[in-house]
Amino acid sequence: MSVELREITRATVLDIVRLDAGDDRRQVAPNAVSIAQAHFEPAAWFRAVYAGGQPVGFVMLDDPTLAAAPESPHFYLWRLMIDKDHQGRGYGHAAVERVIEHVRTRPGATELRVSHVPGAQGLARFYRSLGFRYTGEEEDGELVMARAL
Repeated sequence: MSVELREITRATVLDIVRLDAGDDRRQVAPNAVSIAQAHFEPAAWFRAVYAGGQPVGFVMLDDPTLAAAPESPHFYLWRLMIDKDHQGRGYGHAAVERVIEHVRTRPGATELRVSHVPGAQGLARFYRSLGFRYTGEEEDGELVMARAL
């Protein structure tokens, strides 16, 4: 399975915003909202997730090296979404691995962080399978996990 992170362009943006996580409780923001937020956040780095040449998801990273005055020195996986028709195929796992590869190239990167709402045991298992561990910290009511690079 070939999973790539590709820049979103004028030609591909509609395909990316049409992807749907199938999450009725809206645990992840729609891609249109994420892309809009990214355009107003200097530390945002975002990409479409492609598998076999087809768009299947979206990732967004908070990269403090992109901001003139970063609010936090930490690299955060800010958003991860895989379209409901493509879930359960390993694309999310592969997308996070591509993000980790990218963060390793960034100056000063020693760990990648992520957070989730309490009680989201599926997400906790998913991130633990990628080597993330709880830090004991909470941010905006979410449990913070980190993975050493």
